[in-house]
Amino acid sequence: MRIVVAMSGGVDSSVAAALLRDAGHDVIGLSMQLYDQNDGQTTFGSCCTPGDLNDARKVAVHLGIPHYILNLKQQFNRHVVEPFVAEYRNARTPIPCVQCNGALKFETLVSRGHGFDASHVATGHYARISTITKPNGQQKYRLHRGIDRQKDQSYYLFTLNQEQLAQANFPIGNLSKLEVRDYAHAHGLAVADKPDSHEICFVPDGDYARFIDERDQSPVPSGEILTAKGDVIGRHQGVHRFTVGQRRGLGLSSPIPLYVTKLDATRNTVTVGPREALERTHLSASRMNWIEPVPASGTTIMAQVRSQHMPAEAVVLATDENRLAIEFEEPQAIITPGQAVVLYTGDIVLGGGWID
Repeated sequence: MRIVVAMSGGVDSSVAAALLRDAGHDVIGLSMQLYDQNDGQTTFGSCCTPGDLNDARKVAVHLGIPHYILNLKQQFNRHVVEPFVAEYRNARTPIPCVQCNGALKFETLVSRGHGFDASHVATGHYARISTITKPNGQQKYRLHRGIDRQKDQSYYLFTLNQEQLAQANFPIGNLSKLEVRDYAHAHGLAVADKPDSHEICFVPDGDYARFIDERDQSPVPSGEILTAKGDVIGRHQGVHRFTVGQRRGLGLSSPIPLYVTKLDATRNTVTVGPREALERTHLSASRMNWIEPVPASGTTIMAQVRSQHMPAEAVVLATDENRLAIEFEEPQAIITPGQAVVLYTGDIVLGGGWID
Protein backbone atom coordinates (compact mmCIF):
# COMPACT_ATOMS: atom_id res chain seq x y z
CA MET A 1 0.00 0.00 0.00
CA ARG A 2 1.28 3.48 -0.82
CA ILE A 3 1.10 5.83 2.17
CA VAL A 4 2.18 9.45 2.55
CA VAL A 5 3.60 10.34 5.95
CA ALA A 6 3.38 13.86 7.35
CA MET A 7 6.99 14.28 8.47
CA SER A 8 7.57 17.18 10.85
CA GLY A 9 11.21 16.36 11.54
CA GLY A 10 10.44 15.03 15.03
CA VAL A 11 10.97 11.56 16.40
CA ASP A 12 7.28 10.57 16.35
CA SER A 13 6.62 11.16 12.65
CA SER A 14 10.06 9.77 11.77
CA VAL A 15 9.32 6.51 13.57
CA ALA A 16 5.87 6.42 11.94
CA ALA A 17 7.58 6.51 8.54
CA ALA A 18 10.13 3.88 9.58
CA LEU A 19 7.44 1.52 10.91
CA LEU A 20 5.44 1.72 7.70
CA ARG A 21 8.52 1.21 5.54
CA ASP A 22 9.59 -1.79 7.63
CA ALA A 23 6.07 -3.21 7.26
CA GLY A 24 6.59 -3.27 3.51
CA HIS A 25 4.52 -0.24 2.50
CA ASP A 26 5.47 2.16 -0.28
CA VAL A 27 6.14 5.27 1.83
CA ILE A 28 6.41 8.88 0.68
CA GLY A 29 7.42 11.62 3.12
CA LEU A 30 5.66 14.98 2.93
CA SER A 31 6.66 17.98 5.04
CA MET A 32 4.69 21.19 5.40
CA GLN A 33 6.37 24.57 4.92
CA LEU A 34 4.04 26.82 6.87
CA TYR A 35 5.71 30.19 6.42
CA ASP A 36 7.95 31.95 3.92
CA GLN A 37 11.53 31.06 4.76
CA ASN A 38 12.72 34.09 2.79
CA ASP A 39 10.80 36.72 4.77
CA GLY A 40 13.43 36.97 7.49
CA GLN A 41 11.63 34.79 10.01
CA THR A 42 14.16 32.31 11.32
CA THR A 43 12.39 31.03 14.43
CA PHE A 44 9.06 29.31 14.28
CA GLY A 45 8.72 27.28 17.40
CA SER A 46 9.97 23.72 17.34
CA CYS A 47 7.83 22.52 14.47
CA CYS A 48 8.24 23.07 10.73
CA THR A 49 11.32 25.29 11.03
CA PRO A 50 13.99 25.07 8.30
CA GLY A 51 15.92 22.86 10.69
CA ASP A 52 12.93 20.57 11.15
CA LEU A 53 12.43 20.27 7.40
CA ASN A 54 16.10 19.40 7.06
CA ASP A 55 15.77 16.76 9.81
CA ALA A 56 12.81 15.25 7.96
CA ARG A 57 14.82 15.15 4.74
CA LYS A 58 17.74 13.42 6.52
CA VAL A 59 15.42 10.79 7.98
CA ALA A 60 13.85 10.18 4.58
CA VAL A 61 17.29 9.72 3.01
CA HIS A 62 18.26 7.35 5.82
CA LEU A 63 15.09 5.32 5.27
CA GLY A 64 15.47 5.38 1.50
CA ILE A 65 12.07 6.96 0.86
CA PRO A 66 11.21 9.96 -1.34
CA HIS A 67 10.60 13.25 0.45
CA TYR A 68 8.78 16.37 -0.70
CA ILE A 69 8.16 19.77 0.91
CA LEU A 70 4.74 21.33 0.37
CA ASN A 71 4.34 25.11 0.62
CA LEU A 72 1.15 25.48 2.65
CA LYS A 73 1.70 29.03 3.88
CA GLN A 74 -1.56 30.39 2.49
CA GLN A 75 -3.61 27.48 3.81
CA PHE A 76 -1.92 27.74 7.21
CA ASN A 77 -2.66 31.46 7.45
CA ARG A 78 -6.28 30.99 6.37
CA HIS A 79 -7.18 27.93 8.45
CA VAL A 80 -4.95 28.32 11.51
CA VAL A 81 -3.35 31.73 12.08
CA GLU A 82 -6.25 34.02 11.11
CA PRO A 83 -8.81 32.09 13.23
CA PHE A 84 -6.31 32.12 16.12
CA VAL A 85 -6.11 35.92 16.02
CA ALA A 86 -9.87 36.33 15.60
CA GLU A 87 -10.67 34.03 18.52
CA TYR A 88 -8.39 35.92 20.92
CA ARG A 89 -9.88 39.23 19.77
CA ASN A 90 -13.31 37.77 20.59
CA ALA A 91 -12.22 36.83 24.13
CA ARG A 92 -11.88 33.11 23.36
CA THR A 93 -8.84 30.86 23.78
CA PRO A 94 -8.28 28.79 20.62
CA ILE A 95 -6.50 25.49 19.97
CA PRO A 96 -4.65 25.95 16.67
CA CYS A 97 -3.34 22.36 16.62
CA VAL A 98 -6.89 21.08 16.09
CA GLN A 99 -7.38 23.27 13.02
CA CYS A 100 -3.96 22.27 11.71
CA ASN A 101 -4.81 18.59 12.02
CA GLY A 102 -8.21 18.84 10.37
CA ALA A 103 -7.67 21.45 7.67
CA LEU A 104 -4.07 20.69 6.70
CA LYS A 105 -2.97 17.19 7.68
CA PHE A 106 -6.25 15.43 6.98
CA GLU A 107 -7.64 17.54 4.16
CA THR A 108 -4.79 19.13 2.26
CA LEU A 109 -2.35 16.25 2.70
CA VAL A 110 -5.00 13.69 1.80
CA SER A 111 -5.70 15.65 -1.39
CA ARG A 112 -1.99 15.92 -2.19
CA GLY A 113 -1.54 12.26 -1.35
CA HIS A 114 -4.05 11.33 -4.02
CA GLY A 115 -1.71 12.99 -6.49
CA PHE A 116 0.87 10.38 -5.51
CA ASP A 117 -1.71 7.59 -5.81
CA ALA A 118 -1.52 7.14 -2.03
CA SER A 119 -4.48 5.64 -0.22
CA HIS A 120 -3.64 6.84 3.30
CA VAL A 121 -2.02 9.68 5.22
CA ALA A 122 -0.01 8.72 8.30
CA THR A 123 1.06 11.00 11.14
CA GLY A 124 2.98 10.64 14.37
CA HIS A 125 -0.06 11.10 16.60
CA TYR A 126 -0.53 8.95 19.69
CA ALA A 127 -4.00 7.71 18.75
CA ARG A 128 -5.55 4.58 17.24
CA ILE A 129 -8.23 3.68 14.71
CA SER A 130 -10.40 0.59 14.62
CA THR A 131 -13.16 -0.53 12.28
CA ILE A 132 -16.50 -2.20 12.80
CA THR A 133 -18.84 -3.58 10.18
CA LYS A 134 -22.41 -2.26 10.15
CA PRO A 135 -25.36 -4.59 9.47
CA ASN A 136 -25.47 -3.22 5.90
CA GLY A 137 -21.86 -4.30 5.37
CA GLN A 138 -20.40 -0.78 5.45
CA GLN A 139 -17.27 -0.06 7.46
CA LYS A 140 -17.41 2.39 10.35
CA TYR A 141 -14.24 3.90 11.75
CA ARG A 142 -13.60 4.55 15.43
CA LEU A 143 -11.03 6.83 17.00
CA HIS A 144 -9.34 5.61 20.19
CA ARG A 145 -6.89 7.04 22.69
CA GLY A 146 -3.25 6.10 22.22
CA ILE A 147 -1.88 3.31 24.42
CA ASP A 148 0.45 5.80 26.14
CA ARG A 149 -2.07 7.83 28.15
CA GLN A 150 0.58 10.41 29.03
CA LYS A 151 1.10 11.16 25.34
CA ASP A 152 -2.42 10.47 24.04
CA GLN A 153 -3.40 13.01 21.34
CA SER A 154 -6.92 11.89 20.47
CA TYR A 155 -8.19 15.14 22.05
CA TYR A 156 -6.67 17.04 19.11
CA LEU A 157 -8.30 14.80 16.50
CA PHE A 158 -11.99 15.05 17.41
CA THR A 159 -12.85 17.02 14.24
CA LEU A 160 -12.01 14.12 11.92
CA ASN A 161 -14.93 12.68 9.96
CA GLN A 162 -15.50 9.17 8.67
CA GLU A 163 -13.91 9.90 5.28
CA GLN A 164 -10.79 11.29 6.93
CA LEU A 165 -10.56 8.45 9.44
CA ALA A 166 -10.85 5.96 6.58
CA GLN A 167 -7.68 7.43 5.08
CA ALA A 168 -5.79 8.06 8.33
CA ASN A 169 -3.04 5.91 9.80
CA PHE A 170 -1.42 6.32 13.24
CA PRO A 171 1.51 3.86 13.30
CA ILE A 172 2.77 4.76 16.79
CA GLY A 173 -0.61 4.69 18.53
CA ASN A 174 0.12 1.27 20.03
CA LEU A 175 3.54 2.34 21.37
CA SER A 176 4.72 4.27 24.39
CA LYS A 177 7.02 7.26 24.00
CA LEU A 178 9.88 5.19 25.41
CA GLU A 179 9.25 2.50 22.80
CA VAL A 180 9.21 5.12 20.05
CA ARG A 181 12.58 6.49 21.11
CA ASP A 182 14.00 2.98 21.50
CA TYR A 183 12.85 2.16 17.97
CA ALA A 184 14.46 5.35 16.66
CA HIS A 185 17.75 4.47 18.36
CA ALA A 186 17.65 0.90 17.09
CA HIS A 187 17.12 2.11 13.51
CA GLY A 188 19.77 4.82 13.65
CA LEU A 189 17.43 7.79 13.27
CA ALA A 190 19.29 11.03 13.98
CA VAL A 191 16.21 12.53 15.70
CA ALA A 192 15.95 9.77 18.32
CA ASP A 193 16.73 12.17 21.18
CA LYS A 194 15.15 15.29 19.70
CA PRO A 195 13.00 17.10 22.32
CA ASP A 196 9.25 17.16 21.91
CA SER A 197 7.47 20.27 20.70
CA HIS A 198 5.23 21.91 23.29
CA GLU A 199 4.58 25.54 22.39
CA ILE A 200 2.37 26.80 19.58
CA CYS A 201 4.67 26.69 16.58
CA PHE A 202 3.98 30.21 15.29
CA VAL A 203 4.30 31.83 18.75
CA PRO A 204 7.58 30.31 19.93
CA ASP A 205 8.12 32.78 22.76
CA GLY A 206 4.59 32.33 24.12
CA ASP A 207 3.79 36.05 23.78
CA TYR A 208 0.35 35.66 22.19
CA ALA A 209 -0.62 39.30 22.74
CA ARG A 210 2.42 40.62 20.88
CA PHE A 211 1.82 38.21 18.01
CA ILE A 212 -1.84 39.24 17.76
CA ASP A 213 -0.98 42.95 17.87
CA GLU A 214 1.51 42.46 15.05
CA ARG A 215 -0.94 40.49 12.92
CA ASP A 216 -3.96 42.74 13.57
CA GLN A 217 -2.97 46.36 14.02
CA SER A 218 -6.48 47.73 14.42
CA PRO A 219 -6.94 49.97 17.48
CA VAL A 220 -7.45 48.08 20.74
CA PRO A 221 -9.56 50.00 23.27
CA SER A 222 -8.73 49.75 26.96
CA GLY A 223 -11.41 48.40 29.24
CA GLU A 224 -12.40 47.70 32.80
CA ILE A 225 -11.31 44.92 35.13
CA LEU A 226 -14.27 43.96 37.32
CA THR A 227 -15.10 41.86 40.35
CA ALA A 228 -17.98 39.40 40.18
CA LYS A 229 -20.16 42.11 41.77
CA GLY A 230 -19.29 44.53 38.98
CA ASP A 231 -16.94 46.77 40.93
CA VAL A 232 -14.18 48.33 38.83
CA ILE A 233 -10.75 47.51 40.30
CA GLY A 234 -8.49 48.18 37.35
CA ARG A 235 -8.11 48.65 33.61
CA HIS A 236 -6.73 46.46 30.84
CA GLN A 237 -5.25 47.09 27.40
CA GLY A 238 -7.22 44.48 25.44
CA VAL A 239 -9.17 41.32 26.26
CA HIS A 240 -6.87 39.37 23.91
CA ARG A 241 -4.17 39.70 26.57
CA PHE A 242 -6.08 37.43 28.95
CA THR A 243 -7.46 33.92 29.19
CA VAL A 244 -9.79 32.32 31.72
CA GLY A 245 -7.77 30.93 34.61
CA GLN A 246 -4.91 33.41 34.19
CA ARG A 247 -3.34 34.69 37.40
CA ARG A 248 -0.11 36.41 36.41
CA GLY A 249 0.09 39.72 34.61
CA LEU A 250 -3.17 41.18 35.92
CA GLY A 251 -1.47 44.23 37.40
CA LEU A 252 -3.74 44.21 40.46
CA SER A 253 -3.03 44.54 44.15
CA SER A 254 -5.12 42.17 46.27
CA PRO A 255 -4.83 40.40 49.64
CA ILE A 256 -5.82 37.13 47.93
CA PRO A 257 -4.73 35.63 44.59
CA LEU A 258 -7.05 36.70 41.78
CA TYR A 259 -7.76 34.80 38.59
CA VAL A 260 -9.50 35.73 35.37
CA THR A 261 -12.96 34.17 35.61
CA LYS A 262 -14.72 35.71 32.60
CA LEU A 263 -13.95 37.66 29.43
CA ASP A 264 -16.55 39.73 27.60
CA ALA A 265 -15.54 41.02 24.17
CA THR A 266 -18.84 42.89 23.69
CA ARG A 267 -18.50 44.90 26.90
CA ASN A 268 -14.68 44.82 26.67
CA THR A 269 -14.37 43.68 30.28
CA VAL A 270 -12.24 41.26 32.25
CA THR A 271 -13.78 39.77 35.39
CA VAL A 272 -11.57 38.41 38.16
CA GLY A 273 -12.14 36.50 41.38
CA PRO A 274 -10.72 33.86 43.75
CA ARG A 275 -9.76 30.44 42.42
CA GLU A 276 -12.99 28.82 43.60
CA ALA A 277 -14.89 31.18 41.28
CA LEU A 278 -13.39 29.25 38.35
CA GLU A 279 -15.21 26.05 39.29
CA ARG A 280 -18.23 25.12 37.22
CA THR A 281 -20.40 22.05 36.83
CA HIS A 282 -22.24 23.06 33.64
CA LEU A 283 -20.82 23.32 30.15
CA SER A 284 -22.32 24.11 26.75
CA ALA A 285 -20.58 23.67 23.42
CA SER A 286 -21.33 24.22 19.75
CA ARG A 287 -20.01 23.21 16.31
CA MET A 288 -20.05 19.60 17.43
CA ASN A 289 -18.47 16.82 15.39
CA TRP A 290 -19.74 13.34 16.20
CA ILE A 291 -17.66 10.29 15.32
CA GLU A 292 -20.06 8.00 17.16
CA PRO A 293 -23.88 8.30 17.31
CA VAL A 294 -25.12 11.36 19.20
CA PRO A 295 -25.64 10.32 22.85
CA ALA A 296 -29.14 10.66 24.27
CA SER A 297 -29.99 12.98 27.14
CA GLY A 298 -29.21 11.29 30.46
CA THR A 299 -26.21 9.38 29.08
CA THR A 300 -23.15 9.31 31.35
CA ILE A 301 -19.90 10.01 29.53
CA MET A 302 -16.35 11.14 30.32
CA ALA A 303 -15.59 14.71 29.25
CA GLN A 304 -12.16 16.28 28.74
CA VAL A 305 -11.98 20.09 28.59
CA ARG A 306 -8.25 20.59 27.97
CA SER A 307 -5.51 18.51 26.43
CA GLN A 308 -3.92 17.81 29.84
CA HIS A 309 -7.21 17.74 31.77
CA MET A 310 -8.11 14.55 33.62
CA PRO A 311 -11.39 13.36 32.02
CA ALA A 312 -14.32 13.80 34.37
CA GLU A 313 -17.67 12.05 34.60
CA ALA A 314 -20.60 14.04 33.28
CA VAL A 315 -24.22 13.57 32.24
CA VAL A 316 -25.56 14.72 28.88
CA LEU A 317 -28.35 17.24 29.48
CA ALA A 318 -29.23 18.07 25.89
CA THR A 319 -27.59 17.51 22.56
CA ASP A 320 -28.09 17.38 18.81
CA GLU A 321 -25.86 17.32 15.76
CA ASN A 322 -24.49 20.80 16.46
CA ARG A 323 -24.84 21.58 20.17
CA LEU A 324 -24.17 19.99 23.56
CA ALA A 325 -24.96 20.66 27.21
CA ILE A 326 -23.49 18.53 30.00
CA GLU A 327 -23.40 18.56 33.79
CA PHE A 328 -20.29 17.35 35.60
CA GLU A 329 -20.57 15.17 38.68
CA GLU A 330 -17.88 17.28 40.37
CA PRO A 331 -17.00 20.97 39.78
CA GLN A 332 -14.33 21.51 37.14
CA ALA A 333 -11.88 24.41 37.09
CA ILE A 334 -10.90 26.49 34.06
CA ILE A 335 -13.64 25.60 31.60
CA THR A 336 -12.54 28.05 28.92
CA PRO A 337 -14.55 29.41 25.98
CA GLY A 338 -12.78 28.59 22.71
CA GLN A 339 -11.22 25.41 24.03
CA ALA A 340 -12.57 22.00 23.08
CA VAL A 341 -14.63 19.53 25.06
CA VAL A 342 -14.07 15.97 23.85
CA LEU A 343 -16.33 13.15 24.98
CA TYR A 344 -15.25 9.57 25.61
CA THR A 345 -16.64 6.22 26.58
CA GLY A 346 -13.72 4.10 27.68
CA ASP A 347 -10.94 4.91 25.21
CA ILE A 348 -13.35 5.62 22.32
CA VAL A 349 -13.82 9.22 21.15
CA LEU A 350 -17.54 9.93 20.82
CA GLY A 351 -17.02 13.42 19.41
CA GLY A 352 -16.34 16.93 20.53
CA GLY A 353 -17.05 20.59 20.07
CA TRP A 354 -16.06 24.12 21.05
CA ILE A 355 -16.85 25.43 24.50
CA ASP A 356 -19.17 28.46 24.51
